[in-house]
Amino acid sequence: MILIIGLGNPGEEFKKTRHNLGFRVVNQFVKEKKFLKFKFSKKFNSLISEGFLDKKKTALAKPQTFMNESGKAVKKLFTVYCSLLTDLWVIHDDVDLLLGKIKIVKNRGAAGHKGVKSIINELGTKNFVRFRVGIKPQRTENRKQKTEKFVLQKFTKEEEKIIKKVIKKGCLAIKIAITEGIEKAMNRFNK
Repeated sequence: MILIIGLGNPGEEFKKTRHNLGFRVVNQFVKEKKFLKFKFSKKFNSLISEGFLDKKKTALAKPQTFMNESGKAVKKLFTVYCSLLTDLWVIHDDVDLLLGKIKIVKNRGAAGHKGVKSIINELGTKNFVRFRVGIKPQRTENRKQKTEKFVLQKFTKEEEKIIKKVIKKGCLAIKIAITEGIEKAMNRFNK
């Protein structure tokens, strides 16, 4: 089974922030592929959806911990849903990638992302797949404040147009990774 984790922060006030892009991608994927609606699991402290794509059982989860504690929920989910680290995929925002870009990586460090760092710390390894979704503004003058404040801001109207497209692109990347394999998805999206 493939376990796909969308990272974000729970709560209405964070819903449209830059840091919640992982949640938004998995929400759209569940909607597009007609998976079961997300349901809260107290055992995993996560919202979980399951379904099949190309006869492959897939679980999607949105940890309901705050971003910096994501690893706690992911560790519990991983022990039940996965047998291989390569079947654990994490979708998250990335301030080092330009807005609208997607990059799929394996066995890489957190690069300052506290949610990813939490997962690495809890699992004791960085050997899992990550779908990095860029949030870095096209113009650098738009990002003069600290990263912690920047990621909790909402997208501008212009940025939101780009984000809607990248969310769909993220869903396509996941679909290709499931149906054709991670390597094919990496070759297509890591440009």
